[in-house]
Amino acid sequence: MTQVITKQAQTTNATFTALKCKECGAEYELEAKHVCELCFGPLEVKYDFSRLSVTRESIQAGPNSIWRYRQFLPVATDNYIDVGTGMTPLVKSQRLARRLGLKNLYIKNDAVNMPTLSFKDRVVSVALSRARELGFTTVSCASTGNLANSTAAIAAYAGLDCCVFIPADLEAGKILGSLVYSPTLMAVEGNYDQVNRLCSEVANTHGWGFVNINLRPYYSEGSKTLGYEVAEQLGWELPDHIVAPLASGSLFTKIYKGFNEFVAAGLVEGKPVRFSGAQAEGCSPIVEAFKEKRDFIKPVKPNTIAKSLAIGNPADGIYAIDIANKTNGNIESVTDAEIIEGIKLLAETEGIFTETAGGTTVAVLKKLVEAGKIDPDEKTVVYITGNGLKTQEAIQGYISEPFTIEAKLDSFEQALERSRTLDRLEWQQVIV
Repeated sequence: MTQVITKQAQTTNATFTALKCKECGAEYELEAKHVCELCFGPLEVKYDFSRLSVTRESIQAGPNSIWRYRQFLPVATDNYIDVGTGMTPLVKSQRLARRLGLKNLYIKNDAVNMPTLSFKDRVVSVALSRARELGFTTVSCASTGNLANSTAAIAAYAGLDCCVFIPADLEAGKILGSLVYSPTLMAVEGNYDQVNRLCSEVANTHGWGFVNINLRPYYSEGSKTLGYEVAEQLGWELPDHIVAPLASGSLFTKIYKGFNEFVAAGLVEGKPVRFSGAQAEGCSPIVEAFKEKRDFIKPVKPNTIAKSLAIGNPADGIYAIDIANKTNGNIESVTDAEIIEGIKLLAETEGIFTETAGGTTVAVLKKLVEAGKIDPDEKTVVYITGNGLKTQEAIQGYISEPFTIEAKLDSFEQALERSRTLDRLEWQQVIV
């Protein structure tokens, strides 16, 4: 195939050169396009890293955001949108690690990411930066909640018109978390897959920049920064094992790509890294294909509290399975009850309140440990991708109630004794 390079890439220090089909290898111009015209395979960004001019020192001297990795990202100019996204904490776990019997557990906490408290801020920052370069003035997305929040917020910051689409039954926190930025919000009566199909029609009809449709090749590259940051924060080393949530499967594949790009650039030493993925049982098409050793995904109808993972026909599911297989990893699912326990476990041991996707990931981490599929000595990183304040409904009725007391000392003392009695009963139940 003849490689086509846009004028933008030629006239800047950009390292991306074309869009390339992941299936047949056909290459296309760097425009708003996500599907191969020859085989209908997905397109991804192709780079020429011989143009790279980075060192560990130059990266560390860059912005305290994802844009310290700007040369690894598909933007043609230095006029990118920087709202402080990225460089979230990598927490060395103490109490959760002890509870699970692990010696080297780290938590990558994107529950405090800027500006909307989820990893989606990464992908949207990249997608909207590229959208602006391509001349779009209206941006949009199909979302299970977090992506709509990020798109609305970052579009507001960048002065772009915004219309986002969500399933109508999303959690109130995620709906409010979009509306506060004053986008046009379309709540569709249907699941995410139905929303996505509608958005594909709208994108073709109105010519808007949909971050996860016609801008998807650029958008998905933002997830690589979760790989870059972990490597940098571990002292320019790769972990031994990662556990991450699976919705479309894109995040999983891009963390893998990020690690490999840092190795290729000579920034870290190459080593085997095991990749394990997490899904909810109520929407686990990737798990089912992985366990049945299939090379295709059977779409399912989602039915789980983990709405941010509720994609019944995951676009990158097969690629995620391939990575899990070739890295000797695993893909596992957990029940809604286990997801709630995962949320509570992370909160009470590490003080991190995650949404249902994080609860799913922690619950799968626990399940893999109990099954002997994670070595206690492995340097393991678990990815927490969203904040629990967005999905408070999920744990209502599963946590304790406050003690209502009078403004008197004796009323406090009585309540304190009741609380201690309840604590003793709960501890006895744990022992039994």
